[in-house]
Amino acid sequence: MIGVVIWISMLMMGVAFVLNLVRLIRGPAIVDRALAVDTLYINGLAILILFGMALDSRLFFEVALLIALFGFFSTVVISKYILRGDVID
Repeated sequence: MIGVVIWISMLMMGVAFVLNLVRLIRGPAIVDRALAVDTLYINGLAILILFGMALDSRLFFEVALLIALFGFFSTVVISKYILRGDVID
């Protein structure tokens, strides 16, 4: 039963991932694109953790931790870039 729930959750997170990609491409402003990138890595992280749970492997959790670290760093960098004011909408 838990295996079915994991795969359904992965499907829902995959749909959210695709919708975030659409927002990243069509975003009317740079702030929308930055938010889409931030949410995109969180969705990818959730998919990776769910896949690790489905395969019962600890390696995916370590990779997810690295992705979370790089995602946080990229969010800070993008925010500093937007606050600097050189962005053209």
